[in-house]
Amino acid sequence: MDKTYESAADAVADIADGASLAVGGFGLVGVPIVLIRALLAQGTTDLRVVSNNCGVDGWGLGELLAAGRISRVIASYIGENQDFARRYLGGELEVELTPQGSLAERMRAGGSGIPAFYTPSGVGTMVSEGGLPWRYAADGSVLIQSPKKETRMFGSLGEEQEYVLEEAIVTDFSIVRAKVGDTQGNLVFEKSARNFNPPAAMAGRITIAEVDRLVPAGTIDPDDVHLPGIYVHRIVELSAKDAADLPIEKTTTRPRPSQGA
Repeated sequence: MDKTYESAADAVADIADGASLAVGGFGLVGVPIVLIRALLAQGTTDLRVVSNNCGVDGWGLGELLAAGRISRVIASYIGENQDFARRYLGGELEVELTPQGSLAERMRAGGSGIPAFYTPSGVGTMVSEGGLPWRYAADGSVLIQSPKKETRMFGSLGEEQEYVLEEAIVTDFSIVRAKVGDTQGNLVFEKSARNFNPPAAMAGRITIAEVDRLVPAGTIDPDDVHLPGIYVHRIVELSAKDAADLPIEKTTTRPRPSQGA
């Protein structure tokens, strides 16, 4: 089955207001920026986003956030997006913070048909005990807080340890970014872009991928496939200009040693 779409706009056209959306990427790496901008252009709003973070000010998911299109976020950290922090602390945005590994596994579990799993991450903290502020009121008080989660003791090598139950995440749609994809949706990610993209893709009932390069089915060696096409429903090839839109989140430099040293 050929899963290619002519444009990002066509691929996201049925993502309606209020949809839940898993988004790949970590920081600015592996972010499906063209699909994000297509959602911005068509005016989709009240999005409930699941992503490691929410981009930065003015790029990635930060573009949808700045336009007021996101109402809820499940993420690992707020990062360095000042607009994200302001909206969260100001009561404009509901935010469910969850440990990074747990978030990845919640998405992977959703795509694997596993409803929930036990993990030691977060045991003995507000992650399991409840009370994390999900939404603030305008006066700074906590309007919505996280509930207490189920915990259970399991034995391992003769020693019991406490684990917390985390529920899987399944979203209406997922959008991801890959280096190479074929017409049947098999994807190959480049280096660290193979971060949250695979689990995010697995979590969506309908998954849309933008790829730097589209190749015919059968071109990719099966051993090189990072995500099989069974998880991908639509695929869009980027222009050379869009594929090259890869900003650096932080630029660090150090003096070069002198040639005489």
